[in-house]
Amino acid sequence: MAEPEGEHLEFKEAKENFPFEKLLKYCAALANEGGGKMILGVTDKRPRAIVGTNAFAEPARTVADLVERLRLKVECEETPHAGGSRPIGMAVEVDGAFWMRAGEALRPMTQDELRRIVL
Repeated sequence: MAEPEGEHLEFKEAKENFPFEKLLKYCAALANEGGGKMILGVTDKRPRAIVGTNAFAEPARTVADLVERLRLKVECEETPHAGGSRPIGMAVEVDGAFWMRAGEALRPMTQDELRRIVL
């Protein structure tokens, strides 16, 4: 968050929406400069604040659309923060299991994966 924006890093607030065509152009610009990261849900002016984003309801679909248009590998990751979806150091259980994503599916966490959260 303290890093300056530049040819390899871009921050956009994108709280509720962000035009796909604009995202596409930023991704092309980052690729053309040798790659980088675009972070949505963070103010672009310093001091930056995490505001979260609902810009793309289906990130996997957005990535697929980017790959189709750019013809490049594009990765997307969600980064939880202290105000995120679960309290730090505590796993969330549903139906007797602690679930995690496995590609497009869900699976119960292993003991090692669970240990990383609570220790």
